[in-house]
Amino acid sequence: MTPRPDSPSSSRTDRDRPRRPGSSDRVRRRSGSDRDLLHDLRGLDSRPYGAYKSVIGDWDYGDFALAVDRVQSDPYAPPSSLRATTTPEKMGLPEQALASGASRLATADFIVRSVEAAIRRRCPGGSVRIAHPGQEILQRSAATVMPDRVEIRFQVQLPARGRSIRGFEAASLFDVDIPNVVMDAFDYVSDAPETAMQREALLAHIAAYEDHQRLQEILVENGWVAFVADGSILARRSGVSDAPMDADTAIPFESPESLRAAVTLPHAGEVTGMPVGPGVTVIVGGGYHGKSTLLAALQRGVYAHVPGDGRERVATSPAAMKVRAADGRAVTGVDVSPFITHLPAEADTTRFSTENASGSTSQAASIVEAVELGAPLLLIDEDTSATNLLIRDARMRRLVAAPKEPITPLVDRIGALARDRGVSTVLVMGGSGDYLDVADRVLMLDTYRCVDVTDRARQVAEEMPRDRSDEEGFAPGRERCPVRVRPGESRSKTKASGVDQVVLDRQVVNVSDVEQIVDPGQTEAIAWMMRGVLEHFATAQTPLPELIARLERQVNSEGLDAVVKFGGREYPAHLVRPRMIDVGAAINRYRALRLG
Repeated sequence: MTPRPDSPSSSRTDRDRPRRPGSSDRVRRRSGSDRDLLHDLRGLDSRPYGAYKSVIGDWDYGDFALAVDRVQSDPYAPPSSLRATTTPEKMGLPEQALASGASRLATADFIVRSVEAAIRRRCPGGSVRIAHPGQEILQRSAATVMPDRVEIRFQVQLPARGRSIRGFEAASLFDVDIPNVVMDAFDYVSDAPETAMQREALLAHIAAYEDHQRLQEILVENGWVAFVADGSILARRSGVSDAPMDADTAIPFESPESLRAAVTLPHAGEVTGMPVGPGVTVIVGGGYHGKSTLLAALQRGVYAHVPGDGRERVATSPAAMKVRAADGRAVTGVDVSPFITHLPAEADTTRFSTENASGSTSQAASIVEAVELGAPLLLIDEDTSATNLLIRDARMRRLVAAPKEPITPLVDRIGALARDRGVSTVLVMGGSGDYLDVADRVLMLDTYRCVDVTDRARQVAEEMPRDRSDEEGFAPGRERCPVRVRPGESRSKTKASGVDQVVLDRQVVNVSDVEQIVDPGQTEAIAWMMRGVLEHFATAQTPLPELIARLERQVNSEGLDAVVKFGGREYPAHLVRPRMIDVGAAINRYRALRLG
């Protein structure tokens, strides 16, 4: 990109008459050159902090435009909101970055990471911030790439001394730090070695995303529900880090020869690996041998991953759902009768509601809700499940007669779920062999090495038969139609906390068991999406899946900004697109949910 011009811009809207910076009309949106902005900031030195509002507007920096959209009310309030905008031509973006919607999304995700890296180099003190991205390549409101426009959104902590403006420090921030950060992220033109490396990294980022997209298409074409490429690094560095285990200690995934298949991807070319077919897949093995690690990789395979993550070529059906027990969650009007036939006090299990579900009822509800929302694949780990929902062995069946036991375990329902509803299951099971009878394939993890033991499992099942009580049929439950919620007061609260919690006014929604929410920005987007669905789309006559489909169409056509318009906000910087099935899961956990 070319150096910023020394002369002020000729654009001086709303600057035709002299004014003193910080005068009574300071909240009016203004425009001018970068030098105008710097002049005004210096003139604000030592004035009350609220006078910063006078710089709200659009400022021309030559190679990019800087918009100051919101100024914090005081030094201790959330940072001020800014946007930097330019064109792909000025940036020198390669053609591949603009070739398709997928490549533009990957480019935008990469630019967010470039801005964050530039902030670490240029502004280590934390005065400039951008939403932190994780290992997944996702649609983020922090950056947008279109054929004619590129925009980044970030926050700035405007400097103060007590509650007075430090104008000269602010001018330096807007003259040096912010332009340097923006130029570092926007420059794909210069001949500097760093620029060439950034260009190559961008192309690799796009390639990883496009290969994953193609891999998910291949799943559909072949009728598979997942695929794990040979050489993938599935283990993570630690329980609190999503980074890959060090290459010198990690054991790369190797597919069993009996299951190995080859696929052709647009960038990686021919790749071999293990496809997971439809039906019931049981993962077995000793403790600490990698069963849950494989399941976790499949769980995250609904998303594309950044180059070097190790799971770039692990793909799972996009709407696959991890389900687990969640003691204490709310359940509203769910037909859990496939698993729970009767309850004390003659509670209706075809429209079961509770404010405080047990482990078994919560997991039964989660399974039925996932099926209702269209999940083609359920992912279940015995370690996070209610044991009495998974199995009931022969001795317990003899001790507790069927009329006295309301729970039909999943082992008796899992076959019908696949046959009648087309919903596959991948299940980690290390403590019971009952699922060997119903499994279409059995994978054993032996010191992180995957072995196909399906034939041996069938032999074991024949040698040690058990009395089976499989239930036939898994009929659809009743349609659940949410009732419209009255909008909150003028000071309604819509917020999120990490990836575990959504707050709508006075209601706290615990989504910690919705494990495929992986970014705090997704949780924030879910909060706004819940408000939109419940306050604007719900009719008491439209089933929840149709409401979610309407929301998805709106986001597809209008982008992430559409989800906050119900709250009157503009230019959200921290939203990340969630899966629609996770939005539905959050609504199902909303304690104020009412059905028509």
